[in-house]
Amino acid sequence: MAAPHARFTARLNRALERVGLALAGRAGARLAAQLGFGAGRMTLIRRVMALPDPRFSTPRVLGVDDFAIRRGQTYSTVLTSVEDHRVVDVLPTREAGPLAAWLVRRPGVETICRDRAGAYAEGARRGAPDALQVADRFHLRQGLGWAVETCVAAHRECLRNPSSTGTPPDGTRTDPDRPQEDSAPAGRRAERKKATYALVHELLAEGHSRRAIARHLGWGLNTVLRYANAERWQDTFRENPPRPSRLDPYKRDLERRFPEGCTSVTRLHSELVDANAPVTNQMVRAHIATLRGARPSAPPRPPTVRQVTGWLTRHPTTLTEVDRAGLKEVLARCPELDKAAGHVRDFGEMLTDRLGSTLPAWIDAVDASRLPGLTGFALHLLRDLDAVTAGLTLDWSSGSIEGAVNRIKKIKRQLYGRAGFHLLRKMILLQ
Repeated sequence: MAAPHARFTARLNRALERVGLALAGRAGARLAAQLGFGAGRMTLIRRVMALPDPRFSTPRVLGVDDFAIRRGQTYSTVLTSVEDHRVVDVLPTREAGPLAAWLVRRPGVETICRDRAGAYAEGARRGAPDALQVADRFHLRQGLGWAVETCVAAHRECLRNPSSTGTPPDGTRTDPDRPQEDSAPAGRRAERKKATYALVHELLAEGHSRRAIARHLGWGLNTVLRYANAERWQDTFRENPPRPSRLDPYKRDLERRFPEGCTSVTRLHSELVDANAPVTNQMVRAHIATLRGARPSAPPRPPTVRQVTGWLTRHPTTLTEVDRAGLKEVLARCPELDKAAGHVRDFGEMLTDRLGSTLPAWIDAVDASRLPGLTGFALHLLRDLDAVTAGLTLDWSSGSIEGAVNRIKKIKRQLYGRAGFHLLRKMILLQ
């Protein structure tokens, strides 16, 4: 019934272990109090930490991905068996050394599914040189989307001016790499971005690596990469979608009432309040001001960079008729974006049909087109060509790894985000 000198019976210990694994410390302590166990949160945590680690065989197909213990500060690595969809171990950092040591201690891994992080690629090469590395297709698609957004932003003038074309009126081709000062953003934010872009490229010219620049400036690596990969400082701007307003559901009614002669802001606001609309007088006044200044024959608003990026990267069957018409109009005005659309379609076919053998030809074609964003994305694939080719050829993917990361996020919420690495690792392995 109980071990020597124990204050809990064996059956109660097992019950506390299950409560601790299911709800962790604080929530588990509240449930234990309702059940009459009288165990505090540290008692439950000690029961969980006392459990032995489960023993797993070395997986044949290993999945590697990182997750945040503290977002933006501390990251760890989760290792999963892609075939069994289970977590086999958790490493304290996302560097190459711990992964290489783990693979050396556990020989037998044949395939490693990972994202395109350089640390994981180096750790896999050092720990399992004979294993086949497979790049994650989701991250490849995500990287393509960012590259297309950069390319569309470089040709935003084709979106804003319906009469503009991809070539100037005199027939000479515009160099996309040359800064267009006429359309350069202005203001203090633009000056800061211009100075930051110059600083990052000055450090790159001195021979510093991107990670060294991030450590030196105290910035995130993704911030440094955004400035380092941009061909112009104007390319670091990204258009933000308009913020939703509480007046949005009622704008159509206001636009219907205004041409009928009801132009009083007070009256229109009173009608909306009587209809229980959660709007203020200032919201109605601002929208009526735009209606007063609008011309009846005003041209339609041009599509945004994000909107055109979505048209180019989404599957053609998911586009509406309006989207297809808008995309066709944009591509007719800009030959460079028409060329980019062809490259995106070809890459999509490689993803869906597993045509990894055609990747080198695709990279050469994109490199020859000299399109902003896309050319850099294609040439960056050469650094990890074998893994990317395997990701576009084999059926292995990192879907189960992303599922494990989502389960880890739920465990972190149970621990209120304050758990140390060892407790979090124990909870991950035992659930």
